[in-house]
Parts: sequence; C-alpha cells; structure tokens
Amino acid sequence: MSHLPPSRPSFSSASRWRIGFDVGFRTTLVLAVLVMANYLATRFSHRLYLSSQTRVQLAPRTLNVLQSLTNDVLVTLFYDRKDENYSSIAALLKEYHAANLKISVRTVDYLSNPGEAEKVRAQYGLGGAREKDWVIFDYNGRVKTLPGSALTDYQRVQVQPKDPQQRELEFERRPVQFNGEIACTSMLLALANPQPLKVYFLQGHGEPSPASSEDGGYRKFTATLQQNYLSVAPLAGQLAAAGVPPDCNLLVIAGPNKAFSEPELQQISQYLRNGGRLLALLGYASQQNPTGLEPLLQSWGVNVLDDIAVDRNHTMTKGYDIVVDQFGRHPVVNSLSQVQLQIYLPRPVLKMERPESPANSLQVDELFTTSTDGTLLGHRTAAPRAYSLACAGEQKPVAGIANPRGNPRLIVVGDATFLSNQLIDGGANRDFLNSSLNWLLDRPQLVAGVGPRPVKEFRLQITNLQQRQLRWLLLAALPGGVLFLGWLVWLVRRK
Repeated sequence: MSHLPPSRPSFSSASRWRIGFDVGFRTTLVLAVLVMANYLATRFSHRLYLSSQTRVQLAPRTLNVLQSLTNDVLVTLFYDRKDENYSSIAALLKEYHAANLKISVRTVDYLSNPGEAEKVRAQYGLGGAREKDWVIFDYNGRVKTLPGSALTDYQRVQVQPKDPQQRELEFERRPVQFNGEIACTSMLLALANPQPLKVYFLQGHGEPSPASSEDGGYRKFTATLQQNYLSVAPLAGQLAAAGVPPDCNLLVIAGPNKAFSEPELQQISQYLRNGGRLLALLGYASQQNPTGLEPLLQSWGVNVLDDIAVDRNHTMTKGYDIVVDQFGRHPVVNSLSQVQLQIYLPRPVLKMERPESPANSLQVDELFTTSTDGTLLGHRTAAPRAYSLACAGEQKPVAGIANPRGNPRLIVVGDATFLSNQLIDGGANRDFLNSSLNWLLDRPQLVAGVGPRPVKEFRLQITNLQQRQLRWLLLAALPGGVLFLGWLVWLVRRK
C-alpha cells in the first residue's frame, strides 16, 4: 500500500502574515476614509431634499434665536403621525435640531402609543385639554405648550360638486399658510427671556382697537407683537396727567384721527427726549383730521406732508394703494429688498434737510419710497418723482448725557391701514412690522422677520375617460404585463 506524500500547508507562515497585514491595512484605510468623510460632512454639510414639502429654509431671525440658546431644550411632538400637519412641523423641528444640537425632538403618537401619551399628559398637565395635538417646549423645567390648531391657517373654498345636477354650493376647508416657524420661534424666544418687554397702544384719539377683529382693527398686529414676546397694553386717558408709563419699552400711535391736546404732545415729546421708542402710523384719516403730531415730528427731523401719494403704475386697486418695491439702506428694510409692501393711500413722510443739525438731533433715514412716477393728489400738476413713505430716526449717544430709557428711536409711516387685519398679510407687511419692532427695541439679532410659509396644494384633475384609462392601466395592463413576463421566463426555462 503506497503512502501519500504529506500534505503541505495551504499558506505558509509568511503568507498568513502578509494576508493579515493586508486585511488590517485595508480595514484601517476604510475606517480612516469614513472618519474623514464624516469630518468633511460636518464642516461642509449639504442636504438633498427629495420633496419640496420637506425643504425648510429657516429665516435669519430664527437662526439667531437658535444660536442664542445655551441650555438644552426638549421639544415633544404630541401628535397623530397621520395628521396632515405632522410632516410639516416635524420637518421644521428637524431643521431646528440641525441648527442647534441642544434642541432635541421626540414624537409621542397618542394613538399608537397610549401608555407614553398618558405619561406626557400627566407630566405637562394636558389631561383636561380638548386639543389633541400639541408641541411642547421644555427648557430646563420651564414649559410652554403650543396647540396644533395654531400652526396652520385654513380657508373655506368653494369647490365643484361631484354631482353635476347638485344646485347647492359645496365648500371644503383647505390650508392656506403654515405658521409653524413663527409660533415655534416665539416659544423659544419666550423661554430664553423670562421677562417680556412692554408695548403700549395709545388710545382715545380715534385709533383702532388693538383687540378688534374687524377689518380695520389691529388684532393681528397685536398677535404679531405677542409672537415677538412683547406684552401689549392700551394707554388711554392718563397720558396728559401721568405721561407715558415708566415700564413702556415702545409706544405705538396707530391711526389717530383726532387732535392731541397740548399736554399730551408735551408728554410724548418728553418721552422721546428721555430715550423713548415710538412707532407712529399716520394715514389718510390724520390728513383729513390734523392731530398735532406733525409739528412734533418735525422737531425730530421728520416731515409728514399734508397730502396723499399715488403711484399709478404700481397699484392693484386703481390708484388707492401702492405696491412698494423701492427700499432704502437701513437695518429695518435690508431684508426686504426682494419683496413688496402694499400701502393704502399713504401720506409722504420725508427726511428734513437741515443745514446745521444740533448734536442731539435724530439721524433720519428714508425706509421706502414710491417709484419715480409718484405724484400727489393735492398737487397733480407737479412733476412725478419718488416720494418717501416712511422714515426711521435714531439719536446717537452724546458724550456726558445718559437717557433713562436709552437712545431715542422712532419709525414714522404714512399709512395706518397696511398693518390692519385686512392688509397686514398683503405682501411683506408683516415682515416689515417684525423688523421695525425689533429695531426699535434694539434687538438686532431679531431684526430679520419670520413670515408664514404658504401651503402648496397639488391637485390632479382628470376626466372620466382618463379615469377609466387609468383604472384599466392599474388593474389590467400592469398585472397583465407582469404575468406575461413570468410566462416568458417559464417558457425559456422549460426549453
């Protein structure tokens, strides 16, 4: 019986060491590439979006608020994941987390996870609330809750009845704009600043009420103030005797149509001299009924003309309004250069040229103007030119002089209706208000406004013939094609 030669090892010792070194080197190389790729991704990140609905670009003001947060914030989405608004708010908060990793987001679906939902209800006191969907902000134990119904504005829209013979009108509720960024940024701003600033609305001279929900009222104006974490209160009756309250951070005079008394004008002037902040909106009603504010503003370098500006080539209502797209260079309007405002029957508000300005005078800048085709209703024969419709003034610090309220600032606009409930959502009117508020209150990191995001609706309209063709395609052609391909494969394999 022959003996087989002894088998030789498949790999010599040197080969095993060489293979082991090669595997280790390749593994190390792959890990090094992964580490470098992650490092580059964190330093130079770029995100791709598969859907325009999930693409959220945060406003500069939101980014500034997020960057100012130094403590951890837990945001709980107490939501039904199948709700039509869930994807929008979830995508928004994902961007918040990407901008500041101290913001962590969790979702608790009260339908699929009732046990965890009960814990959240007990922890944040949601037991007796009728609202089902909530966004809960927990900032080191300080909690603010935002109802889901406040995130989206809806509108009743007439639709075509399904039955052509139906005579009754049919309506459906459709979303028109998403207010999630405005609301969430306001919540974070309120949590980071325990004490809100105080804004007083002057009343008693024909001004619309800040609480009125009528077209000419200022309820939406007031809501915008509150979204900027400002406390709002009316000021009526006691101005002449007691003056502007000491806790007033901003005085709003919006739409007066009655004359101010001399003591009231003196109190407003004293308030400005002491470093007060003023937002004055003087529209066509004040032009028809002089208020006495015009001479006071002239003493601060702002001239409100006794006339109405029109711009026939920049109007949407046959000359009654002006679509403004000409802006000056100022922090209030720097972020508005690519948008438009809609102003209604405005008075020209001009910067007064003074050959010798006193040391304590305001530095006045024009904010926006008509086009070069602008004219005046009272001087139709005058040559067309650009008329300023708003001015901003600021007094620079004077050495050796300290004002108890700071340095005076004011904004004067020749229209009071463009911030009313009816027109505040026209163009970028609300964004202008946001910028004005935060500039007047010396919050430069918040000057760039946050506006609502329109809800895009995609509708597929097909005829009855197209419906039948689509039905045959889905129910017959596609399954039939799969079966035919399967039969061909079976036939080839059989041969």
